[in-house]
Amino acid sequence: MIKTPAEIELMAKAGRLLASVFTHLDAMTLEGLSTLEINDRAEAFIVDELKARPASKGQYGYGFVLNSSRNQVVCHGVPSADEVLTDGDIVNLDITLEKDGFIADSSKTYLIGSVGPQARRLVRTTYEAMWKGIQAVRPGAKLGDIGFAIEKHARKAGYSVVRDYCGHGIGREMHEDPQVLHFGKAGTGATLREGMTFTIEPMLNQGVRTVRTEDDGWTVVTDDGKLSAQFEHTVAVTKDGVRVLTLRPDEKRAG
Repeated sequence: MIKTPAEIELMAKAGRLLASVFTHLDAMTLEGLSTLEINDRAEAFIVDELKARPASKGQYGYGFVLNSSRNQVVCHGVPSADEVLTDGDIVNLDITLEKDGFIADSSKTYLIGSVGPQARRLVRTTYEAMWKGIQAVRPGAKLGDIGFAIEKHARKAGYSVVRDYCGHGIGREMHEDPQVLHFGKAGTGATLREGMTFTIEPMLNQGVRTVRTEDDGWTVVTDDGKLSAQFEHTVAVTKDGVRVLTLRPDEKRAG
């Protein structure tokens, strides 16, 4: 779905607000907090300070404003008062926000306390892989170029890419066309055009790429119990490249 320049500016506004939510979380000491406490603090900031709507709450019957995916949880982790972040954890916080009718979607994997070198390497490589995918975006490129760039970087580091979940078009709706796979063959798939907006959100696993959903119907974990990490941005295809609509201030030189 092609967005007009005016619509992309509205999406950029939502993206800036969402970036500020992560800046707000960055200033907190997350160790010792439950994932439900983090959810509630994020909700208060979005609603009370930003005067925006947490777009995930109520979507598909989901009752929270974010997903909190810790350690072996790949995605869709449900905040809980019983899940307290402890030294050495990694946790992905996936948050969506709607303002003026348009939605932004982003996630970041946080290192809690003193995290071991293997976990740090996974998180760093996942962030790099996301940017490899973003750098492949430009008019005339193919969707497959994005997935190819991500998977190439992941495999070089010895990690697998989860194939069960993908990026997606976004705008007035949370999930629009196209689907953005995080694996694939260069030069294949739909052609990218100026005005397209979508998310790039690779999930990299230390071990096998296969996953399973737990009994709550939401929480997705690695099949082998090894760690998983994820990062996500909402992007727009521009006349001559790509614009990251959810870019955070600390990322101005990233990519």
